[in-house]
Amino acid sequence: MGNYFQTVVDLDATPADARTLADSGLDWLVREGIVRAELTDCVLGAPSGYPPGPSWAKAVDQEDWEPSGGLTIETGRTVFHCGQGDPRFAVCPHCAGRADFCTDRLEEIEGAWEPFGEAINAWSDTGSAAVTCPHCRRTGDLTAWTWSDDYLALGYLGFEFWDWPDFSPGFLEGLSRALGGHRTVLMAGKL
Repeated sequence: MGNYFQTVVDLDATPADARTLADSGLDWLVREGIVRAELTDCVLGAPSGYPPGPSWAKAVDQEDWEPSGGLTIETGRTVFHCGQGDPRFAVCPHCAGRADFCTDRLEEIEGAWEPFGEAINAWSDTGSAAVTCPHCRRTGDLTAWTWSDDYLALGYLGFEFWDWPDFSPGFLEGLSRALGGHRTVLMAGKL
């Protein structure tokens, strides 16, 4: 069966401001009644998290499915991902060309993933990495590449909700405003 999660990643948070932004986002979520302020045992893989609040339905499209998990907030350099599976491609920030990792039949393209895997490891270790586009041959900051189905995001702040219904666009816009208008990406996954 598994557990589902949705992670809202702040793409603009820096190491220096991630904790302050996390507090701002949490304050907004609590004020709106979307989550409660007290920590409980409500998230998978973490000792505690913030359970759904009395107004959790304001955040979702589907009100007939009550959340059964809570929120955990990740600060620090993190490779956020969707759990099962792998990205099919990445898109160059310069030419918008696709670096495909598999064929249309989902067969692995030999060697296509290696530069990205190495760059992800480097970014995880140092906070800096770049990849050369196989199309335009320009090198681009790894954090500027986009991924198929928003499978990966590299950042310093993520709000991970466990076993919640799909979020509404209005909720996502409100959370982005609470984070100072930062660019965010919503990632959905299953473990």
